[in-house]
Amino acid sequence: MNVPILYEDNHLLFVEKPVNIPVQEDRSKDEDLLTHLKKDLKVRHQKPGNVYLALIHRLDRPVGGVMVFSKTSKAASRLSDAIRRNSVDKKYLAVVRGIPPKDYGVLKDYLVKDRSKNKVYTTQPNHKKAKKAVLEYQVIGKKKGMSLLSIQLHTGRPHQIRVQLSSRNIPIYGDQKYGEKVNTPGEQIALWSQELAIEHPTKKEEIKIHSLPPNHYPWNLW
Repeated sequence: MNVPILYEDNHLLFVEKPVNIPVQEDRSKDEDLLTHLKKDLKVRHQKPGNVYLALIHRLDRPVGGVMVFSKTSKAASRLSDAIRRNSVDKKYLAVVRGIPPKDYGVLKDYLVKDRSKNKVYTTQPNHKKAKKAVLEYQVIGKKKGMSLLSIQLHTGRPHQIRVQLSSRNIPIYGDQKYGEKVNTPGEQIALWSQELAIEHPTKKEEIKIHSLPPNHYPWNLW
């Protein structure tokens, strides 16, 4: 597994997650990112015994891009609190099939997850398990019936971007779960974690890390 390290210090580890890799061990038993990074830290830093590395947030298995892990319990606690307060700035790039009616918008929905199907649906605000989901998007390119969107998350719900866009008939290119009617099996989902900005857990200064999607279709249309 080739995992580019984007930034590292005593408390933080930013990496570029490869596509189609689970972030932690799942039922597939495929090699996961967290286990790989622990092994890598053990070798690179010649650490005896177990290596501490905490998973702070998640990316869906098919999605690639910036992720941050904490190397200390102090950092894990402070970053987890920042995630809960929605004070972590998360930006994504997505290629969608279709053209949004407006070049800029704020999408607000209530989502509920069917755990037996591992699928998320939009629902009514009064649903007892509904969770509010908010994102902001900007169209930055249009070509061949598709649009390139810059997306800023204001909440961090499972499958949020995929569900909210699909529910407006602009599913993400290659999304087999929420765009199965227009996407072909085998296509790679065009959703990428482009930027993470956090307050450093000990230095109290902003750390902003970027990652660009791969230079192949449909990303290379732009």
